[in-house]
Amino acid sequence: MTANDRDRGRGLGRAVRNEDRKAEIVRAALEVIAERGYRGASLAAVAERVGLTQQGLLHYFPTKEALLVAVLEVRDRWDMASAALHGTAWPMAMVADLVEYNATRPGVVQVFTVLAGDSVTGGHPAREYFRDRYTRVRRWAADSLRAEYGDTLPGGLTPEQAAPLLVAVMDGLQLQWLHDPGAVDMPAVFRHFVTLLDPGGGDGESDGT
Repeated sequence: MTANDRDRGRGLGRAVRNEDRKAEIVRAALEVIAERGYRGASLAAVAERVGLTQQGLLHYFPTKEALLVAVLEVRDRWDMASAALHGTAWPMAMVADLVEYNATRPGVVQVFTVLAGDSVTGGHPAREYFRDRYTRVRRWAADSLRAEYGDTLPGGLTPEQAAPLLVAVMDGLQLQWLHDPGAVDMPAVFRHFVTLLDPGGGDGESDGT
């Protein structure tokens, strides 16, 4: 083995350890968010959970926003939403199940909602993440609506026209639910919305051919 080979091996080992450490920090952040909510998920709290100083944590994630975006990216890979971001069309019943699942984790929903709102400002570290995410989710929503209703929904809209409305309802319901969960039953309200897409309950559903 040459000196260059040894140097490359050491560099690869450092990179792997760095990624492992970052994954550990993200898992800790998810735990802290679940326990304390968005506001309680301070860098100091996460750093303490993984045995780092706050300055040490900043070596891996330079801002709280950068860490929270990493949390959302991991959530997209781990949970049921990952299918939405990888081109898999879902029946509306499964989309409703996703809404119900989100209702079990208010802390992560808080992170998503706060960052999504903040990211509309220029230069925000999460702006690119949310722009790209919404592009993919609208595409998934259109594919899911087409698989469910064909090329035209019962109300006359195309899947592409209805897709932003579907995404807006999902995200808007989360905001209302976070403000007053006792007054807004998010899963039930979403299922009511689905009935508006097909008032006939599928009796006249197109097969897409």
